[in-house]
Amino acid sequence: MKMHETGLAVGAMMALVHTVWAILVWLNVAQGFLDWIFTIHSLANPYFVLPFNLAQSLTLVGTTFVIGYAVGMVFANIWNRVVKK
Repeated sequence: MKMHETGLAVGAMMALVHTVWAILVWLNVAQGFLDWIFTIHSLANPYFVLPFNLAQSLTLVGTTFVIGYAVGMVFANIWNRVVKK
């Protein structure tokens, strides 16, 4: 398994999920979504969504990409060591 490509794939997926979240915040529908997620898990939602902030959203997406990239690289490295051809 190629470490760099796996890192890019996992990082891109993590960034995509958080980009969708940032869009939901921007559209002012994130609170309703969060309330619904808690409700279907039979939980009360103790959190509230803050107003959209572009700098925070870009930081969120960038940070999750970097973390996802690192997780993907670690996963591929472990996979390559465990699964011998």
